[in-house]
Amino acid sequence: MRPATVARWIAMAWLAVSAAAIALPSAAYAGPAADFFRGKRINLDVSSTVGGGYDQYARLLAKHIVRHIPGEPTMVVQNMVGAEGIRAANHLYAVAEQDGTAIGALSRNIGTVQLFQPGIQFDARRFKWIGSPQQEIGLFIISTRKGLRSLDDLKKREVTASSTARNAPTSVYPRMLNALYGTKIRPVEGYPGSPEALIAFERGEVEAYVSGGTSAATLGRMLPWIKAGTANAVLQMGMKRGVNFPDVPTAIDVMTTAEAKQMFEILFTDQVMGRPFVAPPGVPAERIAALRAGFDATMKDPAFLAEAQAQKMEIDPVTGGEISALLERVHAASPEVIVRIRDLMK
Repeated sequence: MRPATVARWIAMAWLAVSAAAIALPSAAYAGPAADFFRGKRINLDVSSTVGGGYDQYARLLAKHIVRHIPGEPTMVVQNMVGAEGIRAANHLYAVAEQDGTAIGALSRNIGTVQLFQPGIQFDARRFKWIGSPQQEIGLFIISTRKGLRSLDDLKKREVTASSTARNAPTSVYPRMLNALYGTKIRPVEGYPGSPEALIAFERGEVEAYVSGGTSAATLGRMLPWIKAGTANAVLQMGMKRGVNFPDVPTAIDVMTTAEAKQMFEILFTDQVMGRPFVAPPGVPAERIAALRAGFDATMKDPAFLAEAQAQKMEIDPVTGGEISALLERVHAASPEVIVRIRDLMK
């Protein structure tokens, strides 16, 4: 696979499923799906701590999507933290009810983690992806209080960065930068979630933080530091530059070789997935269709959009069909490229 084609085949994946991803009229699901969901409770397991970005999106979606699911079931949000989303993914894949009464709000890395980490007990391609309300662009900030000013300063000495887990973007991205750009970042892993990792940066326990995304909660913590000059944004972690930082380059922008650019493009597939909602692999097709249609309708719901805007939450949705097609493309990538990325991530 040529490096220049990676972003292109991702775009092609979206176009290829665009027709199939269009929601059918809700009346199409008024029969069997409505009969099943009426009077039911759907458990929504969130793979992050309370107050983080995943949790915030999950609770907002749960409040509004029930109006768009045939039979109008109730939905209860539960937090299932562990191993950067793998615990919740394993539960959803093999333990949770396979009938549509259990869904998950999983970490974005769940789509590709099996390519790079041994022992994963699920196949992401078999999940029934419902959709994501946001496409992510992460942000790399450094502490000016520690004498850091630019990305190249991180090549001169070791710099600590707070992280949740070894397989999380907060650890993977710094280690990839070390290998491909020459930085000397040491991830300090073990923080329960992004709120705690940001507190560590604020307290001066660490000198840097590399976010996997910029939810309203995360960006709300970072922006005051950047405006006050106690932190600098030196890099963005995504396929494109975010609207808040048009002059800050992406990791792809600063890579100096075609291979390095390609590897970051594959890694940033997770960013496109954003805040994915997913159902177990065994849920009947008509119920998945109803859940996807309900999700798509929620993304256009004026009440949902107004509340998201009030909470400063970005809405840039990706459909379940688009996510499924994207993962099929990623999992078909050159084995040599995947092995190279896997070796660098160890």
